[in-house]
Amino acid sequence: MPLLKPILLVEDDIVDAATSKQALQDIRVKNPVIHKTDGEEALEYLQDPNNDRPAFILLDLNMPRLSGIELLRIIKADAELQHIPVVALTVSKYEQDKLDTFGLGVAGYVIKAFDYDVFLRSMDIIIQYWAWNGLVEKEREAANARL
Repeated sequence: MPLLKPILLVEDDIVDAATSKQALQDIRVKNPVIHKTDGEEALEYLQDPNNDRPAFILLDLNMPRLSGIELLRIIKADAELQHIPVVALTVSKYEQDKLDTFGLGVAGYVIKAFDYDVFLRSMDIIIQYWAWNGLVEKEREAANARL
């Protein structure tokens, strides 16, 4: 079995990062998760040729140092990185944030729900999509165990 590409989680809030990781575990994602706490750290990871390219990026929009929108602009302007799908994970319900991210080529936009089961269902939809496209692997029999 080939090595699975990692999922890059870029999230500065430790509770939100833990929740995202738990959701990925609960829906039985087999890909490793690489967590970076801000855009600069994520960019360093992405630009290091020794690191595996992620299957996709889960990106918080509101972060210190280098925001998610700024990182998304850099990724989509870089010929080596622009093909990596990026899914925005945010608490923002502002229409302008959606327009900005989709204008930059984001592959999805998930609002972080306060209800874990709602968030879990949202994450499962995103993961199912990428699993159908061969970028993510999850255990089939347990996929809907909590849903």
